[in-house]
Parts: sequence; structure tokens; C-alpha cells
Amino acid sequence: MLTATQHKTLAFIRRYLKRQGYAPSLIEIAEGIGITSKGTAHRHVQALAEAGRIRLITGRKRGIELIDAQEESKLSLPLLGAIAAGQPIEAITGQDRLDLTDYLLGPNRYALQVKGDSMTGIGILDGDLVIIERCDTADDNAIVVALIDDEEATLKRLRRLKSGRIKLIAENPDIPPMIYAAKRVRIQGVLVCQLRQYR
Repeated sequence: MLTATQHKTLAFIRRYLKRQGYAPSLIEIAEGIGITSKGTAHRHVQALAEAGRIRLITGRKRGIELIDAQEESKLSLPLLGAIAAGQPIEAITGQDRLDLTDYLLGPNRYALQVKGDSMTGIGILDGDLVIIERCDTADDNAIVVALIDDEEATLKRLRRLKSGRIKLIAENPDIPPMIYAAKRVRIQGVLVCQLRQYR
């Protein structure tokens, strides 16, 4: 079994290979997974090789290869075209694939399960899973995970007021906004995407 950091390292290598066409360097891996040590990145890469997830090619610069193309297919889905949500249109078959790692995995990402109905106005329902990118700041109007008084975490829309206070806005007209002194609120991440299972 891989550790969370090793999964993150593998996801970064996979994305980098897909976008650049060649493997990342150890320094790029370290930056990509949010660490500063090239040696630590090397240990994670070695662990992935020992786990059979990548192949290290000695004597070659950027000598990292993914072991199995089938492994790639497990983390992607065929992207077959576009479909209207209004009038029916024909779904056009394409050759592209949707790489789930671009949506779900990556440095500083984690999942949360939504409890409650405060965000239903933007289609986030009770029981949905949301993918969050960890950060400690966010733009106004972003959907954020906000920690209040170091005790209660909530998913809300962020708004900074001219007074310097923080307004956390529910996307449900039945739930009033919450306003706090800025020092009481810590941003813990921003919404990246959401998942809902129907079957």
C-alpha cells in the first residue's frame, strides 16, 4: 500500500508526463507535492519503484516511466463528446479520455462529505463529496472550507466586508449569512469539484 504522499507523488508524475511528454526532475517533483527536500522526493520515487508503480531507468536524465498503461486507464474514462441538458443532441464519439487525476488528485487536495443543505442553491447536496485544495487564503466569492474559532468547519461562500469582518454565505435563502471578526475565521481550502453517486 502506498502512503498518501506517495499517491500524491505518483499523481504528480502522471500529470507531468501527460502534459510535458517527459518525466519531471526530483526538484520539480518536490515542488509539485509541496515539499522542499530533493532527498525526500527521491525517497518517495524509490518507494514507488519498489511498489511496482514506476520504472527507474538508470543513466537517463528524467528516467521515470509509468509501469503499466492499464494503470492509466483505471484513472481515466473515455470522453465521448458533449450532450445537451435541454433539447436532445447526438452524443459524438471522440478519442479523448477524461483524466480523473486532474480533478481528484494533486498536491494539497482532500475530500470531505457534505452534511446539511446550506449549499443546495449551487447544487451541492447533503451526502455529496467535495474535493478541496488546501490553502490558507481565497478570493472573494470563492467556496471555501472555513474554520470558525478553531472549532467548527463549514463550507460557505467567502465575502470580505469593508469593515474587515468576514461574511460566510450559505447558498440557501433559508439560512442567513454568518459574519465574524476576521481573526475568528481561518481558511482551510477552496472547492475544486464535487462528486455525487447515483447508483
